Amino acid sequence: MLGQHRSTQRKAPSRPDDEAALRDEIIALAKLYGRYGYRRVTALLRVAGWCTDPKRVERIWRQEGLKVPPRQPKRSRLWLNDNSCIRLRPARPNHVWAYDFVEDRTRDGRKFRLLCVVDEFTREALAIRVARQLGSAYTPGLIE
Repeated sequence: MLGQHRSTQRKAPSRPDDEAALRDEIIALAKLYGRYGYRRVTALLRVAGWCTDPKRVERIWRQEGLKVPPRQPKRSRLWLNDNSCIRLRPARPNHVWAYDFVEDRTRDGRKFRLLCVVDEFTREALAIRVARQLGSAYTPGLIE
């Protein structure tokens, strides 16, 4: 009738009546459960009786600028109760040493091990002992 194609006609977006209440509930759940994302919040809303889908919750989530904070790196434990091991921070050269065993194989398939002793302050390799088998006995001349 008007001479306009149907695809040019757009319907004005309408907001549901419960949008403000849902928005307040999402913000409250995001504050209460800081590590939860919009999917888990959607599940909590459904348990609470809200009839909503994840797309709607995600839209509100983005409009409010809600984000899940990045996960903090796990701190390595300092065992103090049994087998006490207190990690020392190096303050000067030759204060704290670290050692590590490294294992590799030769071209013919035989394995060999390396014992590396490192000064933690200077990060200097104090000794590298290479052998097919490294025993637990003290070997003189390890650190020269």
